[in-house]
Amino acid sequence: MSRLVLQGVAAGYGKANVIRGIDLTIESGRRVALIGSNGAGKSTIVKAINGLLPTRAGTIAWDDGVLGTMKASDRTRAGIGTVPEGRMLFPDCTVKENLVAASTFGHAKEHREQGLDRVYGLFPRLRERSSQRTGTLSGGEQQMVAIGRALMTRPRLLVLDEPSIGLAPKVVAEIFEVLSTLTREGLSLLLVEQNVQLSLRSVDDGYVLRQGEIVLRGEAAELLADPQVRAAYLGQ
Repeated sequence: MSRLVLQGVAAGYGKANVIRGIDLTIESGRRVALIGSNGAGKSTIVKAINGLLPTRAGTIAWDDGVLGTMKASDRTRAGIGTVPEGRMLFPDCTVKENLVAASTFGHAKEHREQGLDRVYGLFPRLRERSSQRTGTLSGGEQQMVAIGRALMTRPRLLVLDEPSIGLAPKVVAEIFEVLSTLTREGLSLLLVEQNVQLSLRSVDDGYVLRQGEIVLRGEAAELLADPQVRAAYLGQ
């Protein structure tokens, strides 16, 4: 059973803490949305989870063990996969090369061909473009590669940082349908989004982040109906 628990987490840059006192739990197989305006600290939480930014207070536990100072690469090996904002692909490498680059260790390497078949099954366009340089793909196709690359690590928790940003609605719908398929298969999900309505309609639970602190939490349907959320993020 995979369970991620943040307790009292603080992190930041320079002398300033961007996030403070963050308590957040993702139970095995649950879909969780972290919503908030630009600059609220959402990406800082992502970096604290995946090990790219050290925490200054609190703990992050995974599988009943504290991550502490564990390196980002070891967190990936432990089952936490991340789709970063901006995708961070290798544009001069082919689609297949980007995918294979994520499967160079342990069980991911052992099951590489199975992983490729799974990604191509979820995103048939990537099979068609497997030998094409990633930098020549559309934005939506690049996002598919980024998600596929994370899946090649065989994660039990998938963290997605702003997956819909800059994409056409049709492409976003296609990507979110794939995410729905993955969660039905038992993958846990942390969706970090500015698109509040889209994200809350796609998950089980939600957390609202404002100026570095969690100000609301609860079931997604309840948050979507909450007057504070509707007024602050939906303009209603």
